[in-house]
Amino acid sequence: MNRGDGLVRRIKSRPDAEGNSSAGNEENDNSPDREEDLEDNDSKETRLTLMEEVLLLGLKDKEGYTSFWNDCISSGLRGCILIELGIRGRVELERAGMRRKGLTSRKVVLKSETPTGDVLLDEALKHIKETDPPETVQSWIEYLSGETWNPLKLRYQLKNVRERLAKNLVEKGVLTTEKQNFLLFDMTTHPLNDNVIKCRLVKKIQDSVLSKWVNDPQRMDKRMLALIFLAHASDVLENAFAPLNDDDYELAMRRVRDLLDLDFETESGKPNTNEIIWAVFMAFTKSNC
Repeated sequence: MNRGDGLVRRIKSRPDAEGNSSAGNEENDNSPDREEDLEDNDSKETRLTLMEEVLLLGLKDKEGYTSFWNDCISSGLRGCILIELGIRGRVELERAGMRRKGLTSRKVVLKSETPTGDVLLDEALKHIKETDPPETVQSWIEYLSGETWNPLKLRYQLKNVRERLAKNLVEKGVLTTEKQNFLLFDMTTHPLNDNVIKCRLVKKIQDSVLSKWVNDPQRMDKRMLALIFLAHASDVLENAFAPLNDDDYELAMRRVRDLLDLDFETESGKPNTNEIIWAVFMAFTKSNC
């Protein structure tokens, strides 16, 4: 995968007049006035789901499609769906019980059947509601992706997820729709229409591991924590870090590695956590993507 597709190439850090590197000076750029403007913009910006954010990171800006070599984004988007349902209070993990079953062996159970208003989320919620006995997070990622050897479970596959998410982003004004000819076939593509929204998304991710880094996953915004991990699992996180200078890039990646190296079982047992998030993280660390 060409990690820099659609984004500015990373630049080398340059010393200033006093010989100091420009890396890590992002905090200095965030004056109170600028922070106030950004917060005001955030309150007005188009709300995107985790699935839409991950897809937006993976799409090439001008070409309007994801890398042909990326075979991880499909399962990554299904992980987004499970976490989105968990964050919205629709599903949860069954109780660990006396034997303290691990995250990967605990089943996903319905917490609320109230529709979310999002077609993909509600389709997945319907499948989970109708499944008895319940299944694990790992199984649901496979079923929703259609990556199962059990023919009876193929009915759970969510089809055309990328195209449906792209259409959502078109409706929100983020993308547009075009037809491109690839010699032997025509393909519908979705080039970037609103660069401001994608730039804001990229900056939000960069800030979370640089100027706004809290060094404690329990203090991080749950949605941002999930976005970082699932963007990594979907092989698109590098696109958010490509514009950084070398020093900031290395710092950002080191902090992401710290998150990936966490003990997910331990984190899931801490107060005010969301176990579905950590179970999805665990599922991806045990798979190829």
